[in-house]
Amino acid sequence: MKSLWNDNEAESFLDDPLELMVYTSRLLGRESSLVLHGGGNTSLKAKIKNLFGDIEEVLYIKGSGWDLKTIQAAGFAPVKLETLKRMVKLESLSDTDMLRLQKNAMIDHLAPNPSVEAILHAIIPFKYVDHTHADAVVTITNNEKGKRLIREIYKDSVLIVPYAMSGFILAKKVYEMTSNINWNEIKGIILMNHGVFTFSDNAKESYKQMINLVSLAEDYLQANGAFDYVAKAEAGEDLLTLAKIRKQVSLAKGSAMIAELDSTPEACGFANLTDVDSIAIRGPLTPDHVVRTKHIPVVIKKDIEKEITDFCAAYKEYFKRNTDSPCSRSIAASGCLLSLDPAPRWGVWPGHGIMAFGQSVREANIVSDIAFHTIRAIQWGEAIGGWKALPERDIFDMEYWELQQSKLRKEDTARTFQGKIALVTGAASGIGLACAKALHEHGAAVVGMDLNPAITRMFDLSDLAGLTCDISDDKSVKEAVEFTVRSFGGLDILINNAGIFTHSQSIEKMDTETWNRSMEINLSSHQRLLKTCIPYLKQGVDPSVIFIASKNVPAPGPGASAYSVAKAGLTQLARVAALELAADGIRVNIIHPDAVFDTGIWTQEVLNERAKSYGLTAQEYKTKNLLKTEVTSKHVADLVCCMAGPAFAKTTGAQVPIDGGNERVI
Repeated sequence: MKSLWNDNEAESFLDDPLELMVYTSRLLGRESSLVLHGGGNTSLKAKIKNLFGDIEEVLYIKGSGWDLKTIQAAGFAPVKLETLKRMVKLESLSDTDMLRLQKNAMIDHLAPNPSVEAILHAIIPFKYVDHTHADAVVTITNNEKGKRLIREIYKDSVLIVPYAMSGFILAKKVYEMTSNINWNEIKGIILMNHGVFTFSDNAKESYKQMINLVSLAEDYLQANGAFDYVAKAEAGEDLLTLAKIRKQVSLAKGSAMIAELDSTPEACGFANLTDVDSIAIRGPLTPDHVVRTKHIPVVIKKDIEKEITDFCAAYKEYFKRNTDSPCSRSIAASGCLLSLDPAPRWGVWPGHGIMAFGQSVREANIVSDIAFHTIRAIQWGEAIGGWKALPERDIFDMEYWELQQSKLRKEDTARTFQGKIALVTGAASGIGLACAKALHEHGAAVVGMDLNPAITRMFDLSDLAGLTCDISDDKSVKEAVEFTVRSFGGLDILINNAGIFTHSQSIEKMDTETWNRSMEINLSSHQRLLKTCIPYLKQGVDPSVIFIASKNVPAPGPGASAYSVAKAGLTQLARVAALELAADGIRVNIIHPDAVFDTGIWTQEVLNERAKSYGLTAQEYKTKNLLKTEVTSKHVADLVCCMAGPAFAKTTGAQVPIDGGNERVI
């Protein structure tokens, strides 16, 4: 492993130990084979002057919820060092009391909660302490002969600590093991099945020691052919089956889940291993990962529903087997530990790769990263004698540990469309833009389609993507739908919005091009898109299709036959779709907006033209409804979200106006 330390970069921090700690922490966080998504922690011991002018010794320790890759000075919790040192001398200490004492010992109560490893950092008698879950080191410890291998690699330069639960239990064990050692004679601490600690009074030296210790482990793996043991294979694509898998996992979870497929050669190579059923289910890379990934993945082969059902049943049995664990944890109000949902969080799919499931794209990405590092480590471990994770009981204790679960509870947002996947046409402006933004704000992963290439710049988030797409082109539509399923695992919500408003022409003077263009864009393109989406919507979670039609359907006006007829046809298409798709649980509803003037079709020229045809000024035309109010794209988007959500869960085939009240419609 290469050191990322740069003396020129570090020089500006030399007079500020905390900023120097931020710098080294970020160096560690940049290397995914050291820490992943909030893993690991770092600390600094410093003397500060309080408001009374007294000097206090403080431990700045990474705060809970912060990631080393992006941490700032505000991410370190300052805790009185003496209090932490006294805590380790107690005979026993519950998690609740440990957190309370640490919180009470903080000198800044606006800072984040200290890491559960704060006591351990405190008793290591050096200014700077670094802790990682280095893949190479943990791989070697996850082995029948792990302790012997560690001793072979490091000789007497490290302290080897048997696995213990993080927090007070681990700190107490290290405290007892180091009571009579000379700290200057060791370069680090290897926590079996967990990770590495390095330390020094110099930030650079502590960091370099981490790189050196991990490099020695990597060198051992390299020398024993472990890195060449990673299988590779080309993956096949089956998007419809991916959507089916995602649906079954969502049903098992009880809520919509994003499914992220890793089809890289490494992922597919692992999935294709003949013994993958055995090696994939021996346990996670580190116990810390279980809170994200559960203890094992599901292996998908042929019968998707049965395999996921069997996984859930096995998880419930796993829970029953381990509920008598003495691990400290919160007890539910009923007096017993409550099981988490039994759905898998990652899966192995031979021929295709590995899958990650999460309630959001971010959560799925985290699981995917952890799974990738896990499958690589498993194969390294097999190359040096056999992969062996911690016993099931230890994994269970970490999964149901109160302190781990509290991290996830803080992330639980429970937004209306959390885990849902939406596709919106005409999303670069007006109603489409407002719908895409609103669905995303309510938790959905959204793909916005538009002919305007600016859409790719407007929507460039991991869960809000923009695609340039001509909805009149079959190939372009097919690619957009497949992109959506490939990116997020399925499709739940389709908003058929794209359209054009043709210039006012009487039927007598209607030119063929205007008529045909309106029919193509406002009607035929939506039929083709719906047809392409139906197979995936059938595998959706509470799937919903919403057509944006027009007030011109129930109340047409003169001079707009090309537009009105196309929108009437679109409405009829939606009504037939509601009849045909109801058996598959797909709801199809229609919205009839009127006079939504902040859209692309309403240029000032068109507005003036339509107002003139009614004998009104432009301003009068904008508010000519019964409520004398203006209807905006956001108002339509709010109704779209309502229709796609639980309020309309029992409604299909409905036509709802949003027009401020129109006498002719009423």
